[in-house]
Amino acid sequence: MNYRIVHKTTYKYKHAVSVGNHVACLTPRSLTNQSAHSQLIIEPVPVTRTDRIDYFGNNLCFFTIREPHRELLVEARSEVVVDGDSAPLLQNLMPWEEVVRLLPEDRTRAGLEANQFRFESPRIRTRPDFASYARESFTAGRPFPEALFDLTQRIHRDFRFDSKATNVRTPTEDVFRKRRGVCQDFAHVQIACLRSLNLAARYVSGYLRTYPPPGKPRLVGADASHAWVSAFVPGAGWLDMDPTNNLVPSDGHVTLAWGRDYSDVSPLRGLILGGGSHRLRVSVDMEPVEALSLY
Repeated sequence: MNYRIVHKTTYKYKHAVSVGNHVACLTPRSLTNQSAHSQLIIEPVPVTRTDRIDYFGNNLCFFTIREPHRELLVEARSEVVVDGDSAPLLQNLMPWEEVVRLLPEDRTRAGLEANQFRFESPRIRTRPDFASYARESFTAGRPFPEALFDLTQRIHRDFRFDSKATNVRTPTEDVFRKRRGVCQDFAHVQIACLRSLNLAARYVSGYLRTYPPPGKPRLVGADASHAWVSAFVPGAGWLDMDPTNNLVPSDGHVTLAWGRDYSDVSPLRGLILGGGSHRLRVSVDMEPVEALSLY
């Protein structure tokens, strides 16, 4: 599938901001099944701007604005081609206990990288109640993909999507107790469950293709950023799951970045001097197109 994606973020401040230092994580990754080309528009124009690759391989843009401003616009325009999905990994019928046993012994580059996602992170703690919930799916001798599917289905069934129930700072324990939240929360819960069983799981941010109601036009800017989970199987690789929609991500998902949790991949963060209170507006438009010329 081919997509044009426009992710627009606008901050409007009550008072002028004199200095702003920011980091944008808004450029989709280039992967074996995904090619991307992006342009980042920033207003006011930064006095300094540096593109870097972070520890996890994500594309970051560091920029500084030193002129007084009461509005900040960051608009990412991306052209992305997605081909294929992670379905072949479902052929791996290794019992999940064997995955737990093999992970610490995996000395391959992929295995060493995956092992860092077995541990707690700033927004995700391992807890006995997460492990207990997960074990209803991860029963003795059950193949890992089957157990992972079942856990995904249960989170989709047991948790209610409610955009007003949480915010970006809501602890995963609160989401688990309330049984409601948004895609970020459901991804955090599933990762917490997997890590509580000593499995490796990472947080994936990106975009999800949406479909208008029958007979209705597609609304420009009405899409949203999305989040899902990726779990590691030694010798096979990463298997993605989307607990919010109860499916395996395919060519309708565009990968932006991944990390231990949301704090590693937030789209825009930084420090400002001045500004007072502010209003934030975010719009995402993900448009399927017939063909793209990325370069």
